[in-house]
Amino acid sequence: MKKGILTVLTAVFASLAAVADEGMWLPSLIGERIKDMRSKGFRLTAEDIYSVNKASMKDAVVLFGRGCTGEIVSAEGLLLTNHHCGYGAIQSHSTLDHDYLTYGFWARSRDEELPNERLTVRILVRMEDVTDRIAAGADKLKLIQAARAEGPGYDASVEEMYYGNQSFLFVYQEFSDVRLVGAPPSSIGKFGGDTDNWIWPRHTGDFSVFRIYAGRDNNPAAYSPDNVPYRPRRHFAISTRGVKEGDFTMIYGFPGSTQQYILSDAVDYVQNLSDPMKIDLRTRRLDIISAAQEADPKVRIQYAAKHAGIANAWKKWQGEVAGLKRMNTLAAKRDYERRFAEWAADKPEYAGLLDSMRAAYARGREPYFHQELLSESIRSLELYPLVRHGVLSSSWRRGEDDAIAEQRRIKRAAFLKDYDPAVDRALVKSALRGFADYCPEGFSAEAQAEIDRHGGMDAYADYVFDHTRMLLPQEEIERLDSAAVVSDPIYRFVVLFDGKRAPEYYRRNLSNISDIERWYRPYLRALRAFDPDRAFFPDANLTLRVAYGTVAGYEYADGEYHTPQTTLDGIIAKDNPEIYDYDIPQRLRDLYASKEYGRWGVEIDGRRTVPVCFLASNQTTGGNSGSPVLNGRGELIGINFDRTWRSTMSDIAFDPTICRNIAVDIRYVLFVIDKVGGAGYLIDEMEVR
Repeated sequence: MKKGILTVLTAVFASLAAVADEGMWLPSLIGERIKDMRSKGFRLTAEDIYSVNKASMKDAVVLFGRGCTGEIVSAEGLLLTNHHCGYGAIQSHSTLDHDYLTYGFWARSRDEELPNERLTVRILVRMEDVTDRIAAGADKLKLIQAARAEGPGYDASVEEMYYGNQSFLFVYQEFSDVRLVGAPPSSIGKFGGDTDNWIWPRHTGDFSVFRIYAGRDNNPAAYSPDNVPYRPRRHFAISTRGVKEGDFTMIYGFPGSTQQYILSDAVDYVQNLSDPMKIDLRTRRLDIISAAQEADPKVRIQYAAKHAGIANAWKKWQGEVAGLKRMNTLAAKRDYERRFAEWAADKPEYAGLLDSMRAAYARGREPYFHQELLSESIRSLELYPLVRHGVLSSSWRRGEDDAIAEQRRIKRAAFLKDYDPAVDRALVKSALRGFADYCPEGFSAEAQAEIDRHGGMDAYADYVFDHTRMLLPQEEIERLDSAAVVSDPIYRFVVLFDGKRAPEYYRRNLSNISDIERWYRPYLRALRAFDPDRAFFPDANLTLRVAYGTVAGYEYADGEYHTPQTTLDGIIAKDNPEIYDYDIPQRLRDLYASKEYGRWGVEIDGRRTVPVCFLASNQTTGGNSGSPVLNGRGELIGINFDRTWRSTMSDIAFDPTICRNIAVDIRYVLFVIDKVGGAGYLIDEMEVR
């Protein structure tokens, strides 16, 4: 009986229709959407998008690292993703003498392509609905283990959809030899910096180029000079025909996390408590890092990726709060829940459901906020993860395997390369003050006593950094015994201020802690009965999804319409050599002056220029960075990299009239590779139409 109910629910959830351009659809079930997709301009079949039996688009899409998407664009494993997704790899190879962040990098031969330790890509082999098998008693771990044994380099996971109403087995092949091939200067790849982040009009060439390598049998292999370029089952052809408003667009990628079905209690938490705290504390951190970067070119390079990482979510949360307020989402949710409660009142299985959920939110709100506060304050100590996870200490454990100890030494050296103790000292002072500002009960008695003993928070932070031995040279570190390590001020700081850990509250969102999340499974079933015309698609969870819409501008404000295309003219208008984020390469200025755009130039409104970015109405979120943007023929027309600032609330509430994703036009990508980077040989291995 239970198995039968789950089968029916699976069919219901899979077959519900979407409205507007909202939705992140599972590729194995995309056949349910093809009719709607074709009505909007798609010209291929469901099997072209996803197939197990033959090569399909899914074979050209990769999970890049652990939080971005990339697309394969040649028969020799050439890969495009965002500049900000490859930023860490680009930075890791950058020094004052070889500043690839500032000047860009282009490998002139395969031998010059740079390997990247710990960078992986995953390609989906297949996905399988295992809801009924699990309901019948199948063990998830055994399903995963069996899938991992299916092929070389295979990994697998079982992921829940609709809060556990469906379960899918995802099987991947993982490649660990991924090499940097090319990256534009940051003045192109990060043009506009934090000022333009999440903003339209946008003029950022947010792309970088990598290549997947494999063993000679074309299977995953650890890095070796003997490895050869990976031969994919499928790669994307590239269209240079361009885009216009109303054209079909499709995004194929790995969106990270959305919360489409949360209660008003969760919206209230995000809008009025969590986001404001995180915005404030990150503002303080960014001010400290920015000042240090302006004062020292070395620190500018060391903290480039860190600053970008902190700032990205910081600005997103500001737009999220503004969008939720503009849409009046909190009131709309409360009204929806009122109507649901009236409907459920005479249904015993659902009558008290909202009361149970609200009680769970009331229990979880404070402890979850405490964990978020720790993450944005005490745990922002740069040394924190290395101390907490033993990288700075366990090399001194007696009897430790030499290979493990060497790995820890390597990690420590890599960490210290991009670390400045003065910056961290200032961040710790800010973190202590920030925690005190937002924690009503204050520090623990033991922690407060330690602060008082040293004369206050700033004086205590100075004591910690003045007396720690964790920053000594490696050879001196290794002479310390374990007693010296655990008594070190840095080690003691971590234990004092974050000694009690609550794993239950480390979930992605407040709604994902088990005491709350368990109620969403019946709630989603109830909503399906209450609201049968609503579009139900599974929340994003970093599994492969299809989203589709059209190239579309939007009305930003009364009487102010934003068109969906920007060009090189807009870059030149913003160009300012006195501002780092707007100081473009001289080569780009020269090309604009000469109009020597080659085959990448187009005529727009009577002027010759190069397209740079465009807007579309696809629903996206974090993880979709680097996703291929495809036209109705399945050809690559752009690389997704952002949303507009007024769209960032779409993780919770999607507004089709204003929510837009931002993509870098593939013609600008090719123009930069060819005319700025002088790397046209890379284009020769692509299929450009």
